[in-house]
Amino acid sequence: MILSSLAQYYQRLSDTSDEITGQARVPSYGFSDEKISYALVLSRDGSLLDVQNHMDTSGKKPQPKLVSVPRPEKRTSGIKSNFLWDKTAYVLGIEGNKDKATAQQNPWIVAQKNFEAFKQLHLTALADVDDAGLQALKLFLQNWQPEHFNQAPCSTEMIDANLVFKLDGEAQFLHQSSAAKNLWAKMVAPDDDAVTACCLVTGKNAALARLHPSIKGVYGGQSSGGSIVSFNADAYTSYGKSQGENAPVSEMAAFAYTTALNYLLRRENNQCISIGDTSTVFWAVASDAQTAQQAESLFAFMLNMPVDDGNQITQIKPILDKIAKGRPLKEFAPNLDPETRFFVLGLAPNAARLSIRYWLDTTFGQLAGYIREHFQDLSLNPLPWREPPSVWRLLIQTATQGKSENIPPQLAGELMRAIITGHSYPRMLLAQLVQRIRSDGDINGIRVAMIKAVIQRDFRKGLIQEEVPMSLNLNSTHTAYRLGRLFAVIERIQEAALGRDLNSTVTDKYYGTASSVPFSVFPRLLAGSQKHLTSLRKDKPGYAVNLKKDLAEIIAGIENSFPRHLSVEEQGRFAIGYYHQKQSYFESSKKADAVVDESNESSNNQG
Repeated sequence: MILSSLAQYYQRLSDTSDEITGQARVPSYGFSDEKISYALVLSRDGSLLDVQNHMDTSGKKPQPKLVSVPRPEKRTSGIKSNFLWDKTAYVLGIEGNKDKATAQQNPWIVAQKNFEAFKQLHLTALADVDDAGLQALKLFLQNWQPEHFNQAPCSTEMIDANLVFKLDGEAQFLHQSSAAKNLWAKMVAPDDDAVTACCLVTGKNAALARLHPSIKGVYGGQSSGGSIVSFNADAYTSYGKSQGENAPVSEMAAFAYTTALNYLLRRENNQCISIGDTSTVFWAVASDAQTAQQAESLFAFMLNMPVDDGNQITQIKPILDKIAKGRPLKEFAPNLDPETRFFVLGLAPNAARLSIRYWLDTTFGQLAGYIREHFQDLSLNPLPWREPPSVWRLLIQTATQGKSENIPPQLAGELMRAIITGHSYPRMLLAQLVQRIRSDGDINGIRVAMIKAVIQRDFRKGLIQEEVPMSLNLNSTHTAYRLGRLFAVIERIQEAALGRDLNSTVTDKYYGTASSVPFSVFPRLLAGSQKHLTSLRKDKPGYAVNLKKDLAEIIAGIENSFPRHLSVEEQGRFAIGYYHQKQSYFESSKKADAVVDESNESSNNQG
């Protein structure tokens, strides 16, 4: 299903043109978009006249441009040459010196075997051609020696870069000529003795691909690429079949699905989101390209809210606000058909292979509904953010020291799966959040919202009996929730009596113990609170009375004695109760300040 959908997407891409270049968005069969840095300009007698820079210099750092070239060889082992292009180790017999001790004096070394492989391939393939450009290449390879790299126009900046060829006076590269394309078509045509079978993707009898093209761009994957379909050991073979014969996919289908996936994985296409160890690609199928692009852009914004781009935030925030409030799709995207088909694929690296984290084939209306449920489950009152949080912003709350590399490896994929499918959030998310709060003491709104979302979704699915309130609920009888509220009151009493400038607060010292083994600490905390209240009555008797009432109201709702242990879910409710109670004090303070400001302003006006 995955390969078939990708192959179909390739066909749609090949039928559309890029708005800027006017060329097809994906290369034709047998070709691949690769990063090319330089072009070697040859004279008709095979001399190297010039080296043209083919880098994109529009950004801060020059980057190689993508060029459609004959597909690369899959170099799992050994030396294999590409046709009419390759890196300097093959084209010129020069590669970077990896010996740090001598690299500064000798930045390059000779790669004779690689050059000989490149030379032999082309001398054989070009033996009978009469095209001027291909003849020039043949003469160049016959005369070139790696030692010539010391001479102009070569430079050390070229080392290990990908190179193509161009004939002097011609605008196109050698591999773009009709003669080169015809020759390449013959070279990639299936052999007469190729194994044929029914393709699992197309259902047609065709020559099978032994090795599928590499998939590049998955975050954390090998630079040479990875594979979804791959067999390289006897344990994975059966009935005498080897490599691609075990999962019969035709050459054309293998090319189509890998080309489409490589296209999606390019970050500049904005159809890929990398979070944690998972790269998520997505695409829409609609009656026209504009509708599909609208659906793709909206999905990207819903899950990956831009942080720095003020214009994008201004445009998309009203839409996300409507989604979070449960408004139907037609209100924020009236031109988007809810039946627009939408695909989401999550990939993670696994050595030379790629793991499928999740796969979704649905409609955009249903997908938007799942994302709407996600924001509703996260909702607190008041909201602890100005812009709806992206998935990365949520996950970073689970990471040690707030660093992306410390996000638990599989958590990103499991969280994304829950968001786009409406399934329960991973239990690991709740455990990780509780652990981080106990470790660093940061009980912030986003963490509490995520804890609330995990528990609330379980309630909606009927897995637990009691709902989680969005704001302070004085009527809740859940013991863990009340204990969280009680701890917030104790903290407030200490702050009122001793001030805020303390080296270590009751929360710093006792939150972890109070939220996990209440029986061992709450009696002592309450005894200390009584002392603080006695002191507070001297300066603020009214405030002391109100705080004592809060203590009494909460304790009255706790049945029997304090629990000896709270489960992970109960520790989550403890955090929610603490946050709600603390927010209620914060809101009360803001209202009191507002009343004072209004009173002062009124007095000034009367005066």
